[in-house]
Amino acid sequence: MRPGDLERVVHNELRAYAFPWTRGVFEDCLKEGQECRVAEFEGEIVGHGVVTFGAGEAHLLNVCIRRESQGQGFGRDLVLHMLERSHGLGASVLFLEVRPSNHIAGNLYETLGFNEIGVRRNYYPADSGHEDARVLVLDLDQFFAA
Repeated sequence: MRPGDLERVVHNELRAYAFPWTRGVFEDCLKEGQECRVAEFEGEIVGHGVVTFGAGEAHLLNVCIRRESQGQGFGRDLVLHMLERSHGLGASVLFLEVRPSNHIAGNLYETLGFNEIGVRRNYYPADSGHEDARVLVLDLDQFFAA
């Protein structure tokens, strides 16, 4: 992801989520050197992801596939790429949060071998208050040893 990609990234984010990240959040991620990637298909940005690192761990902060490209495997490919990058940069585990109501993402993470280790109460904004987050983890060393 480069600064020139942000217009398309934010456009996709706004169409995919009721509570999207702002352009400023993505700009901060780029400035801070977080691992920010876009997924392209036929010259178009179809998705993006952001992961951060610390103490041998990675935290997948954002995965988004534009609405009209969902269900075509781009999300799986993007998550797998982010797992590879995280492991390649020295992370042995990767954490993420997912809304319990986001069944598609939850199912994807479960098929990749993520395990639920907890719940963050009132983590996500929602139309009526807040929604909890399922906290998931994947042992990257084990995942890539298989």
